[in-house]
Amino acid sequence: MIISASRRTDIPAFYTRWLLARLREGFVYVRNPFRYHQISRVSLDPEMVDCIVFWTKNPAPLLPHLQTLEDMGYSYYFQFTLTPYEQRIEKNLPSKAVLVRTFQKLAERVGPKRIVWRYDPIILTPELSIAQHVRLFAQLAEALRGICERCVISFLDLYTKTKRNTKDLGLLPITEQDMQLLGRELSAVAHMFNLQLSTCAEEVDLSQWGITHGKCIDGDLIERITGRPLKPKKDRNQRANCGCVESVDIGAYDTCLHQCLYCYANANHRSAQKRWAEHDPASPLLVGCVTQDDTVFVRGGPAVRQL
Repeated sequence: MIISASRRTDIPAFYTRWLLARLREGFVYVRNPFRYHQISRVSLDPEMVDCIVFWTKNPAPLLPHLQTLEDMGYSYYFQFTLTPYEQRIEKNLPSKAVLVRTFQKLAERVGPKRIVWRYDPIILTPELSIAQHVRLFAQLAEALRGICERCVISFLDLYTKTKRNTKDLGLLPITEQDMQLLGRELSAVAHMFNLQLSTCAEEVDLSQWGITHGKCIDGDLIERITGRPLKPKKDRNQRANCGCVESVDIGAYDTCLHQCLYCYANANHRSAQKRWAEHDPASPLLVGCVTQDDTVFVRGGPAVRQL
């Protein structure tokens, strides 16, 4: 079993204490985002967890505890999102200089094979042109020279909540022609810095620029990290163009406090603040607690009605 921690929120940045408690307890409760009173009990037994995939924009709070994870028997790697956007867009993130240093510290600790740099989502505005992206991407690639081997790119998907939260940015549409031009230019930069580029859940074909369709939850990478063979299946719960293999996500929507305007996982910052106030680091749930109306389904076992 592969644990995703998490597409829905930034667990390393905000919930490291909770995560460590769950790993010590050996299980976690995950509320179904579409059926509120349905909860899954997911085992975190190291014998059952092949790998933990961390998705984060700021792994600094987790860095001091990596040895603890390893001593407990867990394998892991990081999807580290590092973009060039200013704080008007990514309101509660540390400065880019601090994040670059964090990336460098993480790479020194775990090695480049266990960090994937995410330059996503790519947005275009009157201030953020294609030429600007190429220049800024090159600056970040230079800062990560020698400590990063893989980079994932994607283009902003305008969900209803994303349109609402980004309405003041003056977003420009991204055409396929734009994607091809970005693919060509970013690929040239990536080649200079020995970076392998791939896309995340994109329909567009950028293979002529050497850019592959990626797998963020990557069975092949996990086999290389762990040295154990897997029999992974494609994750049918993700978008059609997603190449990820099956995983169990232990996060919750509307719980990330970075306040990035383009985020698809938060309806708005008020919702995230409200849910944060309901967080108890000692609870098996990321947010709130189990109530008498909830039914807990042991993953692979029977359902138990809470009393």
